[in-house]
Amino acid sequence: MSDGGTEAMETVNQDLLFERRGAIAWVTFNRPGQRNAMTFAMYDRLAQICDEIEQDPDIRVLVLTGAGDRAFVSGTDISQFQTFTDPQHAIDYEARVDGVIGRLESVQRPTIAAIQGYAVGGGASIALASDLRLCTPNARFGVPIARTLGNCLSTNNYSRLVDLIGPARTKELIFTARMVEADEAKAIGLANEIVEPDKLLDRTQELAEQIAANAPLTIQVTKESVRRVLLHRRPPKDEELILKCYMSADFKEGVNAFLEKRKPQWQGR
Repeated sequence: MSDGGTEAMETVNQDLLFERRGAIAWVTFNRPGQRNAMTFAMYDRLAQICDEIEQDPDIRVLVLTGAGDRAFVSGTDISQFQTFTDPQHAIDYEARVDGVIGRLESVQRPTIAAIQGYAVGGGASIALASDLRLCTPNARFGVPIARTLGNCLSTNNYSRLVDLIGPARTKELIFTARMVEADEAKAIGLANEIVEPDKLLDRTQELAEQIAANAPLTIQVTKESVRRVLLHRRPPKDEELILKCYMSADFKEGVNAFLEKRKPQWQGR
């Protein structure tokens, strides 16, 4: 008889690869056939990796990237939303993902996101929680929830967008559901550097090694100090706003339309 827990762990380890390259730890989101869409198990494993990294003083930098050239992470695997039938499901989901993104943001190592293709939805949140973002010219950033699912972000994820690009651009990005291309992303602060695809991983390793050679405590304290400044500005969690979207007929329609590959019919209820 097979061990279901072992099989599940093997699957998530294949979906989220972890390796050391000297003082640099690399995490690769490895579901290229699904544009590296995140399962709940992958989110949990990412948080676990952050815990493991902090226990190893020889790891100085964490790099995150996506397998293939189509996506960094295209968001959460939409099929998992089919089970949302109770208000607690929505609250638990946002709390779970928010906890993982917050753990990545607070991990006591500098983080670099190396981005090819789409960084969308949950993928954009992972990128925004990283300290630095390198991307290729084909990178696309966005949170197109107003066009796709009709859900919302947590207040923390809205705050991360506001911190990087300001309130007006945040609202414009969400309201229009458009993608931000690489040049614009760099201009508005979503990306630090644009690198040609064949040089992205080498350039990321080079930057990571440059950072790793510097005083680790200075970097850790600087990262945590900036995080605390930003955290102080964030509003309290607003569960009623989450429920307004996730428990709506529109959200159910958005999920069904996405899985059925058709345009959703919004009703505003």
